[in-house]
Formats: sequence, structure tokens, C-alpha cells
Amino acid sequence: MGLFWDLIQHSQISNQQSKTSSLEERVNYLELELRHTQELLIKTLKTLEETIGRDVNGDGRVG
Repeated sequence: MGLFWDLIQHSQISNQQSKTSSLEERVNYLELELRHTQELLIKTLKTLEETIGRDVNGDGRVG
């Protein structure tokens, strides 16, 4: 019975490690996507301000 229980615990630990790894990878991917989205938003806002000639984001300057 002890050997069987050890195998179950080892399997559970292994499954948890893979979930953690997967979660870390997903978080890293989402952080990268957020960074790219923010960069695109800044570029879009800059282009919009330059096109319409107005300060849209309230930073006191156009572009």
C-alpha cells in the first residue's frame, strides 16, 4: 500500500509542476501581449494626435 500511495503522490506532484509551468508560460505570454498592445496604442495615439492636430491624451503636447 505504501508504494502505491507514493506513486499517487509522485503523480500529483508531477501534474502540479506541469500546471505551474503552463501557468507561468501563459502569464509570460500575456505580459508580452500586453506590452505589444500598449506599444501599438501609443503609436496609434501619436498618429491620431498628429493627424487631427490636437492633444487627445491630455499630456500637453500633440504627437
